[in-house]
Amino acid sequence: MGVGTSSSSIIRVNDRVYRWPDRPLVVLCLDGSSFDYLREAVAAGVAPYMAALLTRRLLRMVDAAMPTFTNPNNISIVTGVPPARHGICGNFFLNRDTAQVAMMNHASLLRAETILAAFSRAGAKVVAITAKDKLRDLLSAGLNGVCVSAEQEGQPVYSARLSEHVLERGVDLIRSIMPDLTYLSTSDYIQHTHAPGAPAANRFYAAIDQQLAILDRMGVTLLITADHGMNAKTDSDGRPRVLFLQTLLDEWLGQGLAQVVLPITDPYVTHHGSLGSFATVYLSKSRNTSEITKQLRTLRGVDVVLDRGAACDRFELPSDRIGDIVISADAETVLGTRRSEHDLSELRAPLRSHGGLAEREVPMLFNRPLNFHPLEHRLRNYDAFFIGLNAMDA
Repeated sequence: MGVGTSSSSIIRVNDRVYRWPDRPLVVLCLDGSSFDYLREAVAAGVAPYMAALLTRRLLRMVDAAMPTFTNPNNISIVTGVPPARHGICGNFFLNRDTAQVAMMNHASLLRAETILAAFSRAGAKVVAITAKDKLRDLLSAGLNGVCVSAEQEGQPVYSARLSEHVLERGVDLIRSIMPDLTYLSTSDYIQHTHAPGAPAANRFYAAIDQQLAILDRMGVTLLITADHGMNAKTDSDGRPRVLFLQTLLDEWLGQGLAQVVLPITDPYVTHHGSLGSFATVYLSKSRNTSEITKQLRTLRGVDVVLDRGAACDRFELPSDRIGDIVISADAETVLGTRRSEHDLSELRAPLRSHGGLAEREVPMLFNRPLNFHPLEHRLRNYDAFFIGLNAMDA
């Protein structure tokens, strides 16, 4: 998988070079945290630690991996490369070899080693703590260290406690064993159910802020980013704004000639009803992709429609794990299959979701100044370990 050690102080992972940490490094992925959430919590006076980082200008706005879902972005962060390299391009995909749809949560689907595994193999103490269990198998691949989930440890999935437990557990483990590398990943339950600045959102960020301040006082190098942003996907009356793509394609082409796959799909449907702003379409071989692509671009709520080759080039996706057409909806719209296949009765608030380009920009905060020249490209959230190990002042 392209991983090896070139010296006792350098680790090479997926063709990127990482220095051995001179102090413990903690990378935190705050799931669903667009900058608006941080700004509103700081403005409300409930997040003094993050306020101090912003005052010191220890912030960059960076791009998440596409699609802007949990699994592709967490795995991009821990491998340092995009989905085209590591292979995880959604929470859910259609396996062309078996013609079956399946979750993308098994380590066998990984095509690149993680930074966590490479450092643990070289003798580093490594800890990974995730909120939901769906990430645990992927994060633990090849890892000789601690990898647990808050869900596994009995925390309620649909609550702020799931994420708060991740930080608290991380603080406890860092205090007791002081790992060289720690990766923490929260849930986006709060962001799916509460807008930036809402009382529940501010309470959540206040709790996170307290744990971040504790980590900082422990002397670690701390880097905070997100896997994606979050937007309201409703009309002026609060009703979900949905394009049911399978229904439309069945009307245009006939039954059975196109299959829509929604990569947001996961076991936690109360968050979003399996409605996100990114979809991929598999066509029968007889269909004209360019004509269907043109037709899809005329739909209100559609942001970008690309054929497979163009989508792989623009979004750095693995060509064998996406369909013939890729669609990204705009900031106010989600994509579904058929109305009957989405149960929205369990939604606890007006729909908020993610997946498209509108949720790509996310914050990255540091507890120490950066000491490097910008990379050739705009910073990505999956530059996190590179920056934390190579580019922050001691």
